[in-house]
Amino acid sequence: MVVQVALTGATGFLGLRLLRRLLATHRSVTVLAHAGSGDALHRITRFFELTGAPGEFTAELTDRLRVVETELERPRLGLPERAFQELADGLGAIWHSAGSINLEGELPELRRTNVEGTRHVLELAAAGRRQPLVHHVSTAFVAGGRREGVAYEDELDDAYGFENAYERSKYEAEKLIHAWSREHARPVMVLRPSILVTDLPPHPELPPHPLQVIERILRDARRTAGTGGPDRDGRPRVRVVGHPHGRLNLVQVEHAAEVMVRLADRTPSGGVDTYHVVHDRDVPVPTVVTLLEGLVPVSVELVATEPDEPSALESLLAFYPGLTAYLVHRRRFDDTRVRTLLGPSAASDRVDLGYLRSGLAARDRGPAAPPATHATGAPSARSS
Repeated sequence: MVVQVALTGATGFLGLRLLRRLLATHRSVTVLAHAGSGDALHRITRFFELTGAPGEFTAELTDRLRVVETELERPRLGLPERAFQELADGLGAIWHSAGSINLEGELPELRRTNVEGTRHVLELAAAGRRQPLVHHVSTAFVAGGRREGVAYEDELDDAYGFENAYERSKYEAEKLIHAWSREHARPVMVLRPSILVTDLPPHPELPPHPLQVIERILRDARRTAGTGGPDRDGRPRVRVVGHPHGRLNLVQVEHAAEVMVRLADRTPSGGVDTYHVVHDRDVPVPTVVTLLEGLVPVSVELVATEPDEPSALESLLAFYPGLTAYLVHRRRFDDTRVRTLLGPSAASDRVDLGYLRSGLAARDRGPAAPPATHATGAPSARSS
């Protein structure tokens, strides 16, 4: 039987890669796009063109993609009752990738997108006569403010608090999923990626990844604040709270999408199955500092506490707590379950300084090379 799959967030950084993978295993995909955008198909097509997809593949997208404009924040996804029921009844699987990743966002705003959006996707799943499987993209950072030790896949509590409202909103969405699964006796797969990155150079028609956003914030603050503050080698010094032995888990977005879709082939347990989609080797915080210093004319100094007398540049950066919160982390995300299921193929290629620079340093280039094909038969590209 052909399973019709729906995907939210298909034009996002991860969603585009999930769509690539889903199109490798499904003849058609229903894209639940943001109402009023009107350009989802164009944005998707441009992504595939820019990442080297064959012309015959992109030409078929109009036939293989069904775009339904929805509003995640509203009951029934903002659809008329009849259209909502017809949509629900036609689905065998729902991938929920849409959400706000604004680390500086206010909790009420983030709840509308990340919590209520999840609630309404679950409403769609509950209404479908074929009881579609739900695959929910969360984040490994629901582990919250715990900065050391090991975060396990089955853990979901708020004992350590949260670094920001984004983490809390994703935690609340997962709690909602557990309650829904118990109430309806339905399986749900929760996928928790770490920080997603790419080595595909920035392009104005491609969504940025988190480190690219951080670079822009730092560059804009540097431009606005000028060159005030103590200099080193002609660069303004920026004191940033961080741990010299800290580490960040960064995973290639294409690899993450591949792992997620492969996990979805597994028979669900009947409850909530949670997987950490993370890299097996963390990136040291000093490597991230070196990366930023190579991109923005500043000298970053890791300090234990906020400076008592911040420079103008440091004061501007203080408005973006999401920039530094994770530079003190030394915890590890356990992914034993994923490695047990997928074996050596669960391991990622190395994410090093050269890889990260490639995904942040713009350069003149044509379309990327055509995606390679892995043993799974799904196309893959080093892209964002």
